[in-house]
Amino acid sequence: MAGSAVIDEMRIRDLGVIDDAVLPLGPGFTAVTGETGAGKTMVVTGLGLLLGARADSSAVRAGAHQASVAGVWLVPSQGPVADIVADAGGELEPAGSSSELYVSRTLTAEGRSRASVGGRAAPASVLSALADELVVVHGQSDQLRLRSSSAQREALDRFGGDRIIGALATYTECFETWRALDTEIAELTENRDRRAVEAADLRAQLAEIEQVEPEAGEDASLNERAERLANAEELRLSASVARTALSGEDDEPDVSGLIAEARRSLERVSDPQLAEIAEALADLGYRAADLAGQLSTYLADLDESGPHELAAVEERRAAIGGLIRQHGSLEQALEVWRTGSLRLAELDDDGDRIERLTAQASEQRRALDDAAAALTAARTEAAGRLSAAVTDELHALAMPDARLEVRVSEGAESANGRDDVMILLAPHPGAEPRSISRGASGGELSRVMLAIEVVIAGTDPVPTFVFDEVDAGIGGAAAIEVGRRLARLAQTSQVIAVTHLAQVAAFATNHLSVVKSHDGSVTASSITRLAGPQREAEMARLLSGLADSDAALTHARELLSLGSGSN
Repeated sequence: MAGSAVIDEMRIRDLGVIDDAVLPLGPGFTAVTGETGAGKTMVVTGLGLLLGARADSSAVRAGAHQASVAGVWLVPSQGPVADIVADAGGELEPAGSSSELYVSRTLTAEGRSRASVGGRAAPASVLSALADELVVVHGQSDQLRLRSSSAQREALDRFGGDRIIGALATYTECFETWRALDTEIAELTENRDRRAVEAADLRAQLAEIEQVEPEAGEDASLNERAERLANAEELRLSASVARTALSGEDDEPDVSGLIAEARRSLERVSDPQLAEIAEALADLGYRAADLAGQLSTYLADLDESGPHELAAVEERRAAIGGLIRQHGSLEQALEVWRTGSLRLAELDDDGDRIERLTAQASEQRRALDDAAAALTAARTEAAGRLSAAVTDELHALAMPDARLEVRVSEGAESANGRDDVMILLAPHPGAEPRSISRGASGGELSRVMLAIEVVIAGTDPVPTFVFDEVDAGIGGAAAIEVGRRLARLAQTSQVIAVTHLAQVAAFATNHLSVVKSHDGSVTASSITRLAGPQREAEMARLLSGLADSDAALTHARELLSLGSGSN
């Protein structure tokens, strides 16, 4: 993956002391130099914003409404970066054999932040995902982070490559499975009494519901039946009068008889229109007779019902009402009846379930032990190789007597294994190795960090490294070796380094100078790509503070010659 993606250009507006500046970057080793307070660190700050870093409104230039940073990356047309951009709805622009990715971030003085990826608005989390694929940034805070045990373990795991990656993946899977089983066992055991009470209560509910055996909608039908039975005499009188009116049994006129008489009167004459009316009257007579029959059936049903049926209906209503009061509705009671048996079986199975889960957890624990041992073995083997390789790098970084040791020991169990990883440094012969978290100076820590990155780049290459004053606390021969190592790292990755040392800048293939104007701002014309005499003058200034010192210029040319011989 090395060299597959590079930052081609970055533009910064109203960030810190920078008014408007364009940085031509590109592959290889770019050194950014300038006077103190000229805004060199804003280059790293701006890049951090493009990579999802937390936005701080205090970084907006005084008097400006907002700050903005835009960057152009050259990236592969296919791969993780392209997938992240596509998932965010953005697009890559074709650029020869690769593609261009446009990323921007704006930050208002009020603290609001907006980001764009591939021409589409995106949350800062998308920028962070891209950062994981594109860049490793090292500043003073990152050197301090290297003092933490987790960062030291991560460095070892990166160096270990596929063997540790595979062992860690197996271990993590076993650990998560075992932890889930252990959590379930603990919950079942802790809640056993509560679940026993729930089982007894559910069993009683099911027995009561089964005794009643309700049917869906039965409460409504019972209410309707009770209402009818309670008003039986009034209903009987109304239905009887209506039936008599339709088809009386006495000599009194009724609907059926009157309709029949009207039909017969029309049938005595011959007229097409009256014949149609007679036919309609015949249909009406049949309908009246049918309704009379229905009323007869209704009256017969009322006659069969009596006080005994009303009592039975009220008794059934009381039983259904008890279920409704307990469960909230008849539908909820029926739902308990439908699902309660399965839940009861689950609750009654607690003892057997705990036994089964315990057996599974014991088996998973054995698998976890094996995975942890394999992970420890992989880390221990990698630790020996990393120790030797970084020690060699430190010797080349003007620490000829230093010895670095990566120690793997038994630690607390976590999702990352059971290992404590500690990086120790013995800076002098006979010195007892001490943890770099306590015993390394700022300059030593800078070189240790750089040596580790140079070594790890051989197994876990990163497209772009950004170093913010990685040379802090060093000088002379050590600084020259830092520059040499950055140039070596730039053979496989893009390297951008903010530096104040000519010995480091000499090895750059791209040298940018940041210069303040008289009013303290930095404009587009104030960031310059240096070459020839301009670069010699800047190197002389870095060496002596004087850009036109003959001695400094001579030294600067010697350093540039040394640097060009290494590139």
